[in-house]
Amino acid sequence: MKETTKRRVRGALIALVCFLLGGLVTLGVVWKVVGQDGRTLLQAYQLIRSEFVGEDDSQTHLETTLETMVDALGDRWSYYLTPEEAQQVKANRENTYVGIGITVGQNVEDGLEILRVTEGSPAQEAGLQAGEIIRGVDGQAITSDNRETMLSAIQGEEGTTVSLEVEGTDGARRTVEVTRQEIHGVTATWTMTENQVGLVTILNFYAGTADLVKQGVAALQEEGAQALVFDLRNNPGGYVTELTEILDYLLPEGNIFISRTNDGEEVTYTSDASCVDLPMAVLVNANSYSAAEFFAAQLRESVGAPVIGEQTSGKGYSQILFDLPDGSAIGLSTARYYTGKGVSLIGTGLTPDTEVTLSEEDQQRLLAGELTPAEDAQFQAAVAALGLS
Repeated sequence: MKETTKRRVRGALIALVCFLLGGLVTLGVVWKVVGQDGRTLLQAYQLIRSEFVGEDDSQTHLETTLETMVDALGDRWSYYLTPEEAQQVKANRENTYVGIGITVGQNVEDGLEILRVTEGSPAQEAGLQAGEIIRGVDGQAITSDNRETMLSAIQGEEGTTVSLEVEGTDGARRTVEVTRQEIHGVTATWTMTENQVGLVTILNFYAGTADLVKQGVAALQEEGAQALVFDLRNNPGGYVTELTEILDYLLPEGNIFISRTNDGEEVTYTSDASCVDLPMAVLVNANSYSAAEFFAAQLRESVGAPVIGEQTSGKGYSQILFDLPDGSAIGLSTARYYTGKGVSLIGTGLTPDTEVTLSEEDQQRLLAGELTPAEDAQFQAAVAALGLS
């Protein structure tokens, strides 16, 4: 879609929302802001309200219009959220939310793959396992077009129940009822392995992750770590602020991240001279997204850290969640990401230095948290790349 068309669509979206929600916008101002596209939308809406002989649900019109306009951008990363969905997404990003305690990936067609089940969560109590695929939520099938909506629908009010159609690893389907509870997410863990290699697993880059990672790295250094391996497999990304804070802590002085908008605005993030002076390596896979990919790319670019595993997803855009007057929101791709030296990962992802693919069984064990470092072929390849095997 051309940039001029995008601007008209955005303008029409803003005006239509204000109009439908009773905002203080006069028609004269609307006409100037949205142009012919916006006037067409508003006229159609007025005709429906005034001429349609059946019952009229303006809220349904609003939600359908907004969702269609965002879908028309042709960007798989942009999305519309209802007020309830927006509230849940914001809570998720604070790593405290009401839900069932799962992390999911979106690489499966017409489904949500369970990547991780939180220890002690309602999902674990209901028997959900990593590697299984959610095919439906409360009787509605998941498609490539409604994944974000279905993901939000899994959450809800504490004490309520959600019905999931789940496809097991054997292909059999079953219905699982799960009661929602408040979930407190842990975003990073660490452990010392053999050969004094510290393993830091980063689950996402949302609120509080930077502090946890720095705490973990410091603890491993105190234990005498001779090297660090960062596990970014199945990491969905998160906040740029968390990412750059970690990179600044780990890396020597230099550019560590660049963000550029279509308007030409560029923000370059830098690291100071203070750094962690240890050999490092990074583990990635196809479910490493956005901030996770750039973390790995920047460690390789800045200190030559070997990247081990599989080709990453290639999500090189930032999304900003814009609040709308009724509590709903639209998430729009607003900038392109680059490494400190200006390398883009959009559409291509990050190619590992050493490609190692886990067996299907080991992938399931990794997702379930049952694959030990000694049994993990990707981790062992990282140790070998560091010369410590």
